[in-house]
Amino acid sequence: MINIIGSTSDNYFFIRRIRMIGYVGNIEEQTLKNNYFRQVMFTGKHCQLVVMCLQGGEEIGREIHPGTDQFFRIEEGEAMFIFNDNEEHVVKNGEAVVVPAGTYHNVMNASKTEKLKLYTVYAPPNHPDGTIHKTKTDADAAEEEHHN
Repeated sequence: MINIIGSTSDNYFFIRRIRMIGYVGNIEEQTLKNNYFRQVMFTGKHCQLVVMCLQGGEEIGREIHPGTDQFFRIEEGEAMFIFNDNEEHVVKNGEAVVVPAGTYHNVMNASKTEKLKLYTVYAPPNHPDGTIHKTKTDADAAEEEHHN
């Protein structure tokens, strides 16, 4: 967002960039346009909004967030959610999932050919603000670097 705070007689403008306080936007549209594995859209003190795109047959990978709840909404495709290695759920476009903190989970693209597009909200945040991982390989490398 920009704010024009003044101009000169020859029409040069003084512009100040203003950081938006929260997130305002069409999250469905942004999710559907996104082709990156992970892109952080907003990070607040207590939550974080992330859009994701999993390629055919791709998965997030088994993980656990001991102190973080996670909300997912599927915008395109079909996902298989697995909780604690034994509870499976097929989730389709328009459906949502909440994963409580401390739950092992994995999200897999149920299609081998079509993309899975979703957004997720972490509470509290889980990734550095502004994180963009273009591919799963990039995300795995960043996680490896973060934990070593």
